[in-house]
Amino acid sequence: MELARLDLNLLLVFHHLLREKRVSAVATVLGMSQPAVSSALGRLRASLGDELFLRTQGGMAPTPYALQLAEPVATALDGLQQALNVRAAFNPATSERSFTLAMTDVGEMYFLPVLMDALAGAAPGVTLNVVAVTSASLREDMASGRTDLALGLLPQLQAGFFQQALFRQPYVCLMRENHPLATDAALSLVDFAAAPHVRVIAAGTGHGRVDEALERQGLQRRIRLTVPHYVALGDVLGHFDLIATVPERFAQRVTGPFALTTRPLPLRVDGSVIHQFWHARLHKDPGHQWLRELLAQCFGDGSKAGAEQPN
Repeated sequence: MELARLDLNLLLVFHHLLREKRVSAVATVLGMSQPAVSSALGRLRASLGDELFLRTQGGMAPTPYALQLAEPVATALDGLQQALNVRAAFNPATSERSFTLAMTDVGEMYFLPVLMDALAGAAPGVTLNVVAVTSASLREDMASGRTDLALGLLPQLQAGFFQQALFRQPYVCLMRENHPLATDAALSLVDFAAAPHVRVIAAGTGHGRVDEALERQGLQRRIRLTVPHYVALGDVLGHFDLIATVPERFAQRVTGPFALTTRPLPLRVDGSVIHQFWHARLHKDPGHQWLRELLAQCFGDGSKAGAEQPN
């Protein structure tokens, strides 16, 4: 059909139905009544000659034709939104915009206290929503605009996204201050291997390569405890004679509160580079540019100032 004969507002309803899967949710997002959304869907069905969405227990399921239209419609709407945003002014002092950031639990501990303090001074009306980087839909959420920015060591985002290196950090050995090995100025490889360890899996990040590096060097550790994230690690290490290999900036956050100390690793393990990642659809958005610059100012070490293009 000819584009001139189609009400383009109907494509906006179509786009949000694909994302939300419920008429009521689309009505809320677009500020419409539910009957108005249903009417728009009916008009679009008549114009395109397809049901587009079928009611199921899980919500409105798209037909094959709707799925075929999904990407080109989203691309067209995103391009238009980006073009409009380029000229839109962003004033952090008066803005009430909400940004959604994806990060790990260790990222929450490191980034959020500093970032919230910075926002309180520069952008008191700006709010943050934090989601986990372990979500299977992270790439899709960033491409669709549900997630604005991701922070961390995230191999799954190395291709197809803009990225900017914030800082490089080594890994260190973390233990409580009165641990038997805490008295040693330099931790020996023999003592490191013999000590009981906590292993952090940290799914969805690249920190698991620490274990790979240790294994490549033929080191067999005594793993007493394996945990899926870092959030309880400080408390655990503070109460037991265990040690853990962790990113240095995480260690800086927990040594004081949990009476812990660090020692350099007695073997070579490559450090990690923490990036901020974003989709091309937000690359020229003024508000997004401001947030990225704020993060670079708060956490960047100046080693890589420029943003890298998507591969």
